[in-house]
Amino acid sequence: MAINKVVASVTEAVQGIESGMTFMFGGFGLCGIPENAIAAVRASGIKELTCISNNAGVDGFGLGLLLETRQVKKMISSYVGENDEFERQMLSGELDVELIPQGTLAERCRAAGAGIPAFFTPAGYGTEVAIGKEVRWFNGKPHLLEHAFNADFAFVKAQKGDTAGNLIFNATARNFNHAMAMAGKITVAEVEELVPVGELDPNEIHTPGIFVQRIFKGAHFEKRIENRTVRK
Repeated sequence: MAINKVVASVTEAVQGIESGMTFMFGGFGLCGIPENAIAAVRASGIKELTCISNNAGVDGFGLGLLLETRQVKKMISSYVGENDEFERQMLSGELDVELIPQGTLAERCRAAGAGIPAFFTPAGYGTEVAIGKEVRWFNGKPHLLEHAFNADFAFVKAQKGDTAGNLIFNATARNFNHAMAMAGKITVAEVEELVPVGELDPNEIHTPGIFVQRIFKGAHFEKRIENRTVRK
């Protein structure tokens, strides 16, 4: 019999979060971000957070909501170019920022989920990314030692999920969600559609429920478009 991992609300889903913790947030830009979980973290009032995400959201939405309330101490990201408040805090020294090549960010998530503590990659050698890191040569090329992430919680968003935590993502909303779902010590999944075990085609499941500890049906999703472009 499958374990029921459903929680009644987002408030119950984020129980145990505390100031000073490290959180992963799935999504790419504003695509596939865990909107309900971000709102719940903001409402909790906890601070001094380290946030691992491909980007920092935009002003007034996504992780931009946590930046507005000064709840984030450090951002570990790949791209941060759409958030004026992020820029202001970084340049003023209020926010600690670690920029990572996007492929390295993805692999540090995947490695955490696979139980691999560290790996070598050529990405970033010869740049500021390499400062203070061990370098080894493989096949005539220099590689940097990178460590897997260590996140207390991973918050992800899926299109469909079942009561056992199995997840299906919609197209490009899969992005970092799958890797982060595997990497968190506690993974919280918010879904648009929550179904009983057995209703999802096993061949279509992207993330097995073994990686998910809590799942709930999101109450509302805005699904904003980061940069809307229309024909003239």
